Formats: sequence, structure tokens, C-alpha cells
Amino acid sequence: METYDPHKNTTEVRQANSRKMNSRVLAMSLIGIVIAFVVIYIIYSIAMPAPSN
Repeated sequence: METYDPHKNTTEVRQANSRKMNSRVLAMSLIGIVIAFVVIYIIYSIAMPAPSN
């Protein structure tokens, strides 16, 4: 992989991504983690026995 190219423009030099795929991956990962924690919480809540008074 070539690391230096004098013919690159400013967008290519700073490695901008015009499709914003990084943002999509981060957003989908965050949504996935939140859903996972919600599912774990629901399962934990269902599995807990009722308090005996």
C-alpha cells in the first residue's frame, strides 16, 4: 500500500469517507449494544423470584 502520493487532493489526504460508513457502523453498534442490555435486563427481571413477605 502506497503511503505517499503527491497527486492526492485534500479529501483523500485526510481520508474522509463521503459515504459516512464509519458513522453507520458506530450507530448500528450502539443500537445493538443497547438492545442487548435491554434483553439481558428483561431476562434477569423475569428470572428473579418474587420477594416473599
